[in-house]
Amino acid sequence: MPHRQLTLAALQQARERILHRLSPSPIVDDAALSRRLGRPVRLKAELFQPTGSFKPRGSLNWLATAGDAELARGLGAVSAGNHALGLAWAAAERGVAVTIVMPEDASPFKVEGSRALGAEVILHGDINDAWALMHQLVERRGLTLVHPYDDPRIIAGQGSVGLEILEQVPRAATLLCPVGGGGLIAGIGIAAKALRPDIRLIGVEPSGAASMRAAFDHGAPCRLDRVATQAKSLGAAIVGEHTYPLARRYLDELVAVSESAIDAAMRHLLFEAKLLAEPGAAVGVAALLEDRVVLPQAGDIVVVITGGNLGGDELRHWC
Repeated sequence: MPHRQLTLAALQQARERILHRLSPSPIVDDAALSRRLGRPVRLKAELFQPTGSFKPRGSLNWLATAGDAELARGLGAVSAGNHALGLAWAAAERGVAVTIVMPEDASPFKVEGSRALGAEVILHGDINDAWALMHQLVERRGLTLVHPYDDPRIIAGQGSVGLEILEQVPRAATLLCPVGGGGLIAGIGIAAKALRPDIRLIGVEPSGAASMRAAFDHGAPCRLDRVATQAKSLGAAIVGEHTYPLARRYLDELVAVSESAIDAAMRHLLFEAKLLAEPGAAVGVAALLEDRVVLPQAGDIVVVITGGNLGGDELRHWC
């Protein structure tokens, strides 16, 4: 399915496929940030999904539409952790083997969690090295690659987040969404602009992994030589051939936030919003705390909190 066939109907069909295993994630009011901005700020709490992030949505939709030949020799993926967890969890129900290559600096919490769900996890180099090894494994073992973001079936599943937001927050005027490889914001963009074309969609990247900005500036996806951010779930070195044109079409604004801003947002989410989010999930809040975005004069602000997979050793950094 080319990205041009990713319509509102495709997202609605994906949502129907995954409803049997995933309930809508809650909307949490951020009282402290609402007071600061003088208007409602609502947090779409995807960290409460099974495996602690939005990623099972896409994986469930991919598996529900996979043919026997795609599953026969097992699945392979590259992940900083959340896609690994989501894919391993979704594949376990089908009895499908999963092999994941993660960068060597991947969160031990996510590595151990993926192995506990039955995945074979290989730690190898940085994100670019991990991709090189996975391509070798696909050729050698005959694995079917399940791309973490640049697959229309994955994008359609992630787009169910946008459908839920528009139902749960009818007064939403602005949506802020973290951007890594672009799968989530591409799916949300399809839903939001089909149902509420007036809504302002803002993508937020860490400045140390601004791969979507690099693509916007270059006019096509281009690989970053180096990714350096604590927001490892957003550490894609290159955005997708599918996700880039969708983001280009649907985003109203794309901003980057610093590591210090992510730290401030983490402390806000932990101690004021009372959410155990991970750094990659905090970038939308960071953009609001730093006044980095242009907001409409009225209407609710919705920030997608994408995940909460954080080990105790990592948590100590903000305590």
